[in-house]
Amino acid sequence: MLNLGALGFFFYWIITVSGIYVYIFFDTGVTNAYASIEYMTHEQWYLAGIMRSLHRYASDLLVIVVMIHMLREFARDRYRGARWFSWVTGVPVMVMIFAAGISGYWLVWDMLAQYVAIVSTEWFDLLPIFGEPIARNFLSPDALESRFFTLMIFMHIAIPLIALAILWMHLQRVSKPVINPPRGLAISVFALLMALSLFYPAYSQPPADLAKVPGNVGLDWFYLPLYPLLETLPGSVTWGMGICFLVILIAIPWLPPLKQARPAVVDLENCNGCGRCFDDCPYDAIDMVGRSDSRVFEREPVVDPNKCVACGICAGACPTSMPFRKMSKLSPGIDLPDSTIASLRDQTELAARGLVGSRRIMVFNCGHGPDLTGISSNTVGVVSLVCIGQLPPAFIDYVLSRDLADGVMLTGCLENSCDSRLGIKWTIDRLAGQRDPHLRGRVERARVETFWAGSTGKAQLGAALKKFSDGLPAAASRSNSKTEQTHTASKGKMDA
Repeated sequence: MLNLGALGFFFYWIITVSGIYVYIFFDTGVTNAYASIEYMTHEQWYLAGIMRSLHRYASDLLVIVVMIHMLREFARDRYRGARWFSWVTGVPVMVMIFAAGISGYWLVWDMLAQYVAIVSTEWFDLLPIFGEPIARNFLSPDALESRFFTLMIFMHIAIPLIALAILWMHLQRVSKPVINPPRGLAISVFALLMALSLFYPAYSQPPADLAKVPGNVGLDWFYLPLYPLLETLPGSVTWGMGICFLVILIAIPWLPPLKQARPAVVDLENCNGCGRCFDDCPYDAIDMVGRSDSRVFEREPVVDPNKCVACGICAGACPTSMPFRKMSKLSPGIDLPDSTIASLRDQTELAARGLVGSRRIMVFNCGHGPDLTGISSNTVGVVSLVCIGQLPPAFIDYVLSRDLADGVMLTGCLENSCDSRLGIKWTIDRLAGQRDPHLRGRVERARVETFWAGSTGKAQLGAALKKFSDGLPAAASRSNSKTEQTHTASKGKMDA
């Protein structure tokens, strides 16, 4: 279920490369189109035949990953609010993928191509936009001209190029998009495609014959599942169903509209323009512009409310999100008005009050992670965030150094499946000291654990909590560690 978008791009490149090679040997003549495909399939099977099969199977897989990708985003409610743009631009891409694939079947000019051509042209002839019926080209062998194949191959090339341009728009509201799958996944998928192409190559059906009505044809159910309906149902019904379906798909983000939390707000009094919020925002909702106040800093962040999904990752990235601040109001340079860092500190302190024993654990959970109802007890405190990336690493230090708990566990979505795209990745990098703000070196790593359970992983989380609790260092070890840290700090002050 992961890397669906990246796999889609991967299949697109395979289709492009294999299509260019196949095009070199393809003849657009009426009588030669089928013969050129047969030459590639049987006589040059070792290269052109493999390329044809790769072209076919990668096209089928592209349909699969696109459909799963759309269903997954719909199921996870990631198509409304500020994310409507990606959904709406994805719909025409889906339509063009089908159009490009269907036009490709015409070019083979076998019995299946003849069937597809007749049904398609009769369906389009129902629209009053053509001067003469297109289906007339397929009434007899003499009616079809070679220039028709030239037009089809132009469409077969132009449609994917237009789709690629729309895909560029599709990614405009996504920062750091992943368009290449992990190397191991790419190699494995390509090896499977090669094996399929070698042991089950794509073959043509018998050649088209306009003097005969196509009989039984084997359909590609990835691209042509609706053709039996187009053939049997009245055209007004199928056109009406198709238009209604597309209208609903495009309108889905507003049926009903998402009641989204208020976007992040900037507090210039506490902002030094460092740009960490800009770097970490998953949706390009933050821009860095020239300073608008009289302070000496050069830049300040500006939040675009139309792009912000209120995930709070920007607040977790802000260096002023410090829970240790007590002498002044805890107001970071950027924060969520509906889920502030100050309220997060209050929730943390409240959850710690009822904890007893020597193996107290504070669990920070994102709102899209497992349901933690019943998890909290006199040894486990629970604090919920919008996204785990909203948690500044300083909170872990705060919990342990102030003795609010003996261990801290972070949980939320499944790894590599963060609802806010980058929340888990940035959190892991911050804990590892690879991204600012990072977890201080004085924090005992044995007292910090992560377990990415996902929304259905409550039982597994319970087992992980028990294992983490059983493995926590003893209280004496913690006391010795604190004494050593205090001694080190005092020695540092004396040396200074």
